[in-house]
Amino acid sequence: MDANASTAQIRLTRESPTYWRVTIDNPPLNVMGPEMVRQFQDVIDRIEADDDVRVVVFDSAVDGFFLGHSDFRVPIEEMTSLPPGPTGLPQWPDFLVRLTRAPVASIAQIRGRATGNGSEILLACDMAFVSREKTVISQWEVGVGMVAGGGPMARLPHLIGRNRAMEVLLSSHDISGDQAEAYGYVNRALPDAELDAYVDTLATRISRFDKWAIAQTRRLVNTSLPPDVELGAGWEACIASLGRPAAQNGIDALTRRGFQSPGDVESRLGFHLGELAR
Repeated sequence: MDANASTAQIRLTRESPTYWRVTIDNPPLNVMGPEMVRQFQDVIDRIEADDDVRVVVFDSAVDGFFLGHSDFRVPIEEMTSLPPGPTGLPQWPDFLVRLTRAPVASIAQIRGRATGNGSEILLACDMAFVSREKTVISQWEVGVGMVAGGGPMARLPHLIGRNRAMEVLLSSHDISGDQAEAYGYVNRALPDAELDAYVDTLATRISRFDKWAIAQTRRLVNTSLPPDVELGAGWEACIASLGRPAAQNGIDALTRRGFQSPGDVESRLGFHLGELAR
């Protein structure tokens, strides 16, 4: 364990000099507020500055939740007042862009819900492997009158196709691990008992390869990605959507049902969004 990199909500563990793990640990739901965004910025700074690291795995220490939606109990001004990141984008899309462009392989290992921000970090990674029994992926924002802020409108169509991206984004449905695999949303949905060993073996293998070759291969593959500015446009639309009465009323109504507290609404968010629309 790297004690210097340990933080309240994110832990950075060096499995070896070339293989790192970033563990999200903000119980009970792994919601993301400004402090977590700042800690993600610290993580990407460390990744970019290290000459040895070749692969980074993102996982969670919170049972049932990989990474959730934003923390709506925090005033939105605390997020919007954060200074831009090095790309010039706001700090959350900045982190996602820098993760995609960093000269290291990135793997999302998902067990539990990846809701909103969790899906967006999945899309920023090079690969994603999920628990067949325990994974649920969701871009839930339209269900409460919002627009997603971390770039799924730009990135998801390139991964699963325009029509399926529209289904995911506009339905606000929960996507199971098996369905995500069938759509190409993730690389593989594995039996839960096999997930840890599979990802660890793959990450260890990649970590032994030449960093220059990894970085150059990623750079050339990434020429097919949408321009970074599209993530900035998504963020602007997200912030604008939060100022609309439709989004405020939708979040308030969902909160009255138990949103952002442990329980059935967070566990079955897609179902409750459908009930909210009745």
